Amino acid sequence: MSSLNKVNTHLIDCMIVGIIGKPNVGKSTFFNAATLLNVPMASYPFTTVEPNFGVAYITTKCVCKVLGVEDNPVNSRCIDGTRLIPIKIIDVAGLVKGAAEGRGLGNKFLDNMRQADALTHVVDASGSTDEEGVITSEGSYSPLKDIEIVENEFDLWLKQILQKDWQRVSRSVESDSTKAAEIFAERLSGLAIKEKHIHSAAEKIELALDKPTGWSDDDILNFSRALREVSKPSVIAANKADLPSAKENIEQIKATDRVVVPCAAEAELLLRRASDKKLIDYIPGSSTFKIPDSGNLNPAQLKALEMVQENVLKIWGSTGVQQTINKAYLDLLEGIVVYPVEDEHKFSDKKGNILPDAYILKQGSTAKDLAFAIHSELGETFLYAVDAKTGMRLGADHILKDSDVVKIVSTARRG
Repeated sequence: MSSLNKVNTHLIDCMIVGIIGKPNVGKSTFFNAATLLNVPMASYPFTTVEPNFGVAYITTKCVCKVLGVEDNPVNSRCIDGTRLIPIKIIDVAGLVKGAAEGRGLGNKFLDNMRQADALTHVVDASGSTDEEGVITSEGSYSPLKDIEIVENEFDLWLKQILQKDWQRVSRSVESDSTKAAEIFAERLSGLAIKEKHIHSAAEKIELALDKPTGWSDDDILNFSRALREVSKPSVIAANKADLPSAKENIEQIKATDRVVVPCAAEAELLLRRASDKKLIDYIPGSSTFKIPDSGNLNPAQLKALEMVQENVLKIWGSTGVQQTINKAYLDLLEGIVVYPVEDEHKFSDKKGNILPDAYILKQGSTAKDLAFAIHSELGETFLYAVDAKTGMRLGADHILKDSDVVKIVSTARRG
């Protein structure tokens, strides 16, 4: 097991990113590279049947360097000033055209995505697998088609859920239009879709939320699409970026204004496994790696590492796997990293651990939100907080910033 996975992974956030895509594009390889778990990988469709849950990490510049201290984290890791914070991801079965009607493992796939707060859509940027996930000649298929198919199936699935008992639901909305978003959110309960998403989706397509009986079939589909976009934001992991045909396809995907990260999941998996065996020094997401002793590597291993350096790192700057995860949690889900401490002078907990924890919170979170994230009792008995960098006292409504170091003061007695 990786040294990263030996961490006491107290997952302090409740956000989950789902890895989606058609079969055979490298989803399981991406998942394995991110988590160093050995889920099945093979060049045939539907390798993944049951969903795989795993612990991956977001990486961020640790505040220890700014403060000039040597930290010893408890709930995360710090490697040479890079903080690695555990988060949850889920890899599910591949999705094909017709999934919303139950084709392939469609219904199972879509059901497994209910709890995801954001999506990482892995596509074969080299265009070497057709829409069914069957291997074909490199560059013969456009990954743009895959993106459209997967997004459309997701939209159709949402539409089906919305349309169940539509007449009754729409009449309920119009009988009390002030509760329109609440009623729709209840219909979509379990999908991590909230009332704010309902409002945003309706505003996005200029649809009257309080008059659903007048919605056409296209209106419902467009509403479902807008709902997916606002409630399940996605990043495109353009995998197999090391293949020659990928570059042009990646530029075409970027031209659609989607969030895109060029990826080479196999390269990342190779680097992480080599690092785990201490054959190389490598921090996930880095643009390079070091070989402490080339004598520990055989010619085949040295050649593989050279290919990764030349075909991936020199061209793209990274393998893209870590950047994709960071993009999902820190950008799409608007995360910030905050460091709670108990001693604001030593930046430590009561045991003397320096910068022991790193919490991922949503942008706009307050000092009191942090208290609740640490422990409900701490939130309920909150008095004030202290900015450990400046010594300033902070009120309950103080908006936290990324890399803040904060002490919470409350009336609670905690062991």
